[in-house]
Amino acid sequence: MDTALIFITLYVSLNIYGEPFGREYLGLFVVCTLLFGIFAEHQAIYQGWRGDPMFDDAVRILMSWMIAFAIIASSFFVFDLGFEYSRQVLELWLPLAPLSVITLHALRRTALSYLRIQGLNTRTYAILGGNALGKHLNNALTEMPWLGYRFAGFFDDRIENTQRRQEEEMVETIVGDFKTLLEKSKSGEIDHIYITLPLRAEKRINQLIRELADSTVSVNIVPDFFTFNLMQSKLSSVKGIPVVSIFDTPLNSSLDGASKRLLDLLLCLVILPLIALPMLIIAIAIKLTSPGPVIFKQLRYGVKGEPIEVWKFRSMTVCENGDSIKQATANDSRVTPLGGFLRRTSLDELPQFLNVLSGTMSVVGPRPHAVAHNEYYRKHIQGYMLRHKMKPGITGLAQISGCRGETDTIDKMERRIHHDLEYIRQWSIILDLKIVILTVFKGFIGQQAY
Repeated sequence: MDTALIFITLYVSLNIYGEPFGREYLGLFVVCTLLFGIFAEHQAIYQGWRGDPMFDDAVRILMSWMIAFAIIASSFFVFDLGFEYSRQVLELWLPLAPLSVITLHALRRTALSYLRIQGLNTRTYAILGGNALGKHLNNALTEMPWLGYRFAGFFDDRIENTQRRQEEEMVETIVGDFKTLLEKSKSGEIDHIYITLPLRAEKRINQLIRELADSTVSVNIVPDFFTFNLMQSKLSSVKGIPVVSIFDTPLNSSLDGASKRLLDLLLCLVILPLIALPMLIIAIAIKLTSPGPVIFKQLRYGVKGEPIEVWKFRSMTVCENGDSIKQATANDSRVTPLGGFLRRTSLDELPQFLNVLSGTMSVVGPRPHAVAHNEYYRKHIQGYMLRHKMKPGITGLAQISGCRGETDTIDKMERRIHHDLEYIRQWSIILDLKIVILTVFKGFIGQQAY
């Protein structure tokens, strides 16, 4: 249906501007549809969408179409096609096709959601495991009635054993033991079973699964990974062997990595011409007001913890780059009068756009810390080094959330690291653009930036 819509929108665009539908436009439709299909598959547009917000689906559709169309458009300049397409037709088709596909997906969701709320196209599920994980899962499912899931109850053999039971307050919500659940599954009363038993109950889980194989119910295991600080966890396989990643980077995909790098280059293309004159004025002012170099180069950790050289406008009378570096504090004597202004307004960070251009940094990402600070905090904050699974950035989620300036206590650094890891978990091109926009309005000025 999406393919049909793409064809119809092209045909309509041609008719509006009186262009004939020749083989050139047919070829354009075929190639663009194939590319869109490839990127749509990569973005999981056609996989099960229960539980995914429509906005996320719309963004994935739009991104897939824009990338496909960009590849086609760039080929016009590289190859001589011997035919000139109507610019007006392409300008109309470019937004019309994805908007039509998004509308179709939204209507389908709305119709199915309405039917499910009315009690049609529903599924009955039960949770095997009366514990916090089972409760958390049930809360998530019941908050989305449009999914069409009806809860049959918690089942747990441990209801009679107070020593093995995990959640005392859940006793009244447990409707039966495993034997009861198996009987209901065989009679067709249950469609899905979610097993939320702890990982240490491996033998028990294997036994339960073998017995459930004597029914037609769909069985799902929900691993109790909430004890870990999950980051970009995903399920993959090695020759059919399921593998669950606990700590991963969101940029494992070459497409995602290329998308973020392209965004960095586009932002540099826009920002560098705008800041060229201010950077020149700042450089002259630094040279005239205090002795020393204009640019301060400090060794810091980049992606994968590899050392990189980060550029800043010099704001102090010293250029510390050793094993012991003292953070700037209020009324710090090392900060020059001009340097204090540059640090409060983040203008000292402007040369880092050259780092972005060279590829050692990104516009958005966890802020790079001095090597000495890294070595100190990695020993005191669990998961600290996970922030280096992405390129360091000029701005980030921590900065727009108010985490700037001196980190004189572990709590302050932990708060900053929490935002860094949350950014890596939730990373997307849309999030990067949002952070850039918010930085313009509230990320430059900081009362705690000494």
